[in-house]
Amino acid sequence: MDTVFGVSYDGGVVIATDQVNARSILMYQQNLDKIAELSSHSAMGVSGPNCDLVRFSEYISKNISLYELSNDGMKLSTHAQANFCRGELAKALRKGPFQVNVILGGYDEKTPTGGSLYLMDYMGSCLKAKYGAQGYASNFCLSIMDRDWSEGMNEGQAVDLVEKSIRELKMRFLINQENFIIKVIDKEGVRTLKYGADPTDN
Repeated sequence: MDTVFGVSYDGGVVIATDQVNARSILMYQQNLDKIAELSSHSAMGVSGPNCDLVRFSEYISKNISLYELSNDGMKLSTHAQANFCRGELAKALRKGPFQVNVILGGYDEKTPTGGSLYLMDYMGSCLKAKYGAQGYASNFCLSIMDRDWSEGMNEGQAVDLVEKSIRELKMRFLINQENFIIKVIDKEGVRTLKYGADPTDN
């Protein structure tokens, strides 16, 4: 029932997720942060059961940090991080699959538009895209993104597109996902733009 959005724009990426932690008919919390920071300029939004969501997010982020420490501070590009992530999903298929779908985004100075976005599913497939959605949200919001996304968008336009998708989801989707968190990744790094409920409020 999780929702993850991703939109790239000229200079960065916007990633948004719902903040609900639920299982079956029970809701545990409404202030969960499902967007894990992988490095100073990359993050991934993850959907799936909370146990796999937390375990996979921490496993990927800690391994990317370990790579930097082991290689004199050399950072992996967003493309390399996405391929590492995809590889770990594929490797786990025959051991104990992670039941997660991922949207990974980041900022690289060498990339022409700055930001890049990758969509991955639990089967280990990986696709570079300009925008995307994971979960039931894709049934409602991909058509909006397809119509309204355009080359050369700025940050404000990308955030407006994500917020428009969230409004549509709240209006059309059977399940009430009240709170969403939106993060922006650009040359300044990863920052939280807004949230429905404070993730640090435990």
